[in-house]
Amino acid sequence: LAQSLLALFASSLAISLVFAIIPLCHNVVVLAVVMAMAGLAMGCIDTISNMQLVKIYQKDSAIFLQALHFFVGFGALLSPLIADPFLSDTNCILANGTANASSNLPHIRKSLLPHHPGNLSHYDLPMKGMVVTRVSYAFWIMALINLPVPIAVFFLLYKERMVPCFNGSSHPLLSADELALETRPGDKDELSTAAQRPHTAAGHEDLFSCCQSKNFRGVSFTYFAVHITGALVLFMTDGIVGEYSGFVYSYAVEEPLAVVHKVAGYLPSLFWGFITLGRLISIAVSYRMKPATMVFINVVGVLITFLLLLIFSSSVVFLFVGTASLGLFLSSTFPSMLAYTEDILQYKGCATTVLVTGAGIGEMVLQLLVGSIIHDRGSYSFLVCGMIFGCLAFTFYALLVFFHRMYPKPCPELDEASPEKAAVPEDMGQYQR
Repeated sequence: LAQSLLALFASSLAISLVFAIIPLCHNVVVLAVVMAMAGLAMGCIDTISNMQLVKIYQKDSAIFLQALHFFVGFGALLSPLIADPFLSDTNCILANGTANASSNLPHIRKSLLPHHPGNLSHYDLPMKGMVVTRVSYAFWIMALINLPVPIAVFFLLYKERMVPCFNGSSHPLLSADELALETRPGDKDELSTAAQRPHTAAGHEDLFSCCQSKNFRGVSFTYFAVHITGALVLFMTDGIVGEYSGFVYSYAVEEPLAVVHKVAGYLPSLFWGFITLGRLISIAVSYRMKPATMVFINVVGVLITFLLLLIFSSSVVFLFVGTASLGLFLSSTFPSMLAYTEDILQYKGCATTVLVTGAGIGEMVLQLLVGSIIHDRGSYSFLVCGMIFGCLAFTFYALLVFFHRMYPKPCPELDEASPEKAAVPEDMGQYQR
């Protein structure tokens, strides 16, 4: 836990530094390096936060994962609103005597679509002159807003006596048994004793213990199959999130819909808004419904939504309805799949890294793939690609359920002895270093 919290502290602090530096980058190579650092930091935060919630709360982790991803969606919805007041409606650089030369900017957006590359020659955008943008303030405001996060993580490190120079006088924020949500009063003494013993179980020694080859000796092929199929489901569903939010605007302004640019600009916001709403609803739903059932509903809902979008492809109204529906169904897929897979694998935390990596790769690769297909085949292929990805996600989910039924069950003797004791002490021992 100490290693994870230190990594969270460094990563969250790096994000504030990166956002503060971005407006000062006057070279595209420097900007690319800075953005790569931000991506690394965000990847660390995504993986570690999911993994630690699974390892600490175990069977109760589904609720906490839904809450975590609600705030992910809420941040994605909120940050453009913070930046919007600082964005210029005209060209950011105005040459002398050309203050009104950028009035055609809305038409330039149209010309940037795949089928109008030649139209750019009609517009002479000045590259030197007075800079009128105030977008730098948006980055600096985001850097300040993020600063409380590393401060809070450092406070947690301090309270848990994990800071080398400040571990003498502080009292732990949580005792070992307080983290267990289902601990019986009579078990407290035994839990405390187990927490004080040095913990050496495989898979929990340190942050990188999941990668050690000794942990893979003697495991069945279904162990790897569950990891791979779970990652492939998230590869497809998170890829759909990335490609839909990235290209729904381009699809809407093209024929046959030809939506007005300002109206089409609401579609990505509507999509992320319903993702956030869906994750908020899922916090309560996950308390009553199993993660496997939630993933099934999500994947089938995505398939049906894309099918209806293809049938009513000429309807602007249904494009907005379908966008909202797709956001709802995709909202809880990631946390529900995480909880389901870790439930199969007895909450070791190792699957989380594989699933988060698969989701991130899917979000990157499918956007590149769909962008090139739209450029060659036209805007209608945007929905066809979504339908294909949805079918693949359902197929991989069916395979995951199949491998779940083949996966060996935990030892019944341990469960009969004490369900809580079998799961709680090893993580509690790790928490109280």
